[in-house]
Amino acid sequence: MTGPSRNAPIPIIDTHQHLWDVNQFKLAWIKPDDPLNRCYLPVDYLREAEGLNIVKTVYMEVDVVPDQQTAEARYILDLCDHDKKFPAAAVISGRPNSDGFAAYLDQFRDRKPLKGVRQVLHVPGTPSGYCLDPKFLAGMNALGERGLSFDLCIKPDELPNIAKLLTTCPKTSFVLDHCGNPSLKMKDLAPWKADLARVAERENVVCKVSGFIATATKGKWTVDDLAPIVNHVLDTFGPDRVLFGGDWPVCTLGATLREWVQALQKIVASRSEVDRKKLFHDNAARVYRLA
Repeated sequence: MTGPSRNAPIPIIDTHQHLWDVNQFKLAWIKPDDPLNRCYLPVDYLREAEGLNIVKTVYMEVDVVPDQQTAEARYILDLCDHDKKFPAAAVISGRPNSDGFAAYLDQFRDRKPLKGVRQVLHVPGTPSGYCLDPKFLAGMNALGERGLSFDLCIKPDELPNIAKLLTTCPKTSFVLDHCGNPSLKMKDLAPWKADLARVAERENVVCKVSGFIATATKGKWTVDDLAPIVNHVLDTFGPDRVLFGGDWPVCTLGATLREWVQALQKIVASRSEVDRKKLFHDNAARVYRLA
């Protein structure tokens, strides 16, 4: 009996799907003249993903204004319960350094689609080392106690502090979003490469191959431009600790979802089918605990 053909399409779990309805939720980071200033709904995602063999998605919170966090979480968890695939699970917004963080989590303790929490930390108002504040660390430990992960969305120069965070909270699982946010416009990737390697030494973190495509100049990038970042992540974290993320619709600032998926498929084409399936599907199912 022969194994599966290398030409057989590998199923994809997109671990970084955004959705937003600007008529329902306020996203203060989107300005009036921003190309992202419109609704991006499930039907829009399914249209963009058609033919890509995406079989499930994980919703990623969209940094709504703080007083809408609970409403966003309930909205998306209800959507997960209804659809079960697009999205199948969710990472909700939260403020781990707040006094009421544990209670905030516990109101969702019976919601099976809930897999983790994220707070976007790369915004201008976040001071360096914020992730090492004692109250923030207490929030990270609260997540670990509840079996929930934390998605790290940071500035690349915060990677050394992230390495310290991972050591301080060894019982909490972390997902580093967007490869640690290197930019395709960086002239020197050496500092990012070195700092990312130190983060990868910690066993309680995986890395999401996502996001940085949004820093490309639309229509003027090539697969060779993307390959150094992708290959460094894959080689540094290894095949069992990397997972694919579409980052739609933010990715459309640099490429369509289809262009991003197909570019990544070309970059990893020479790697084993087992490792490619881990990147696009199997690791996501394990990390986000998908049935």
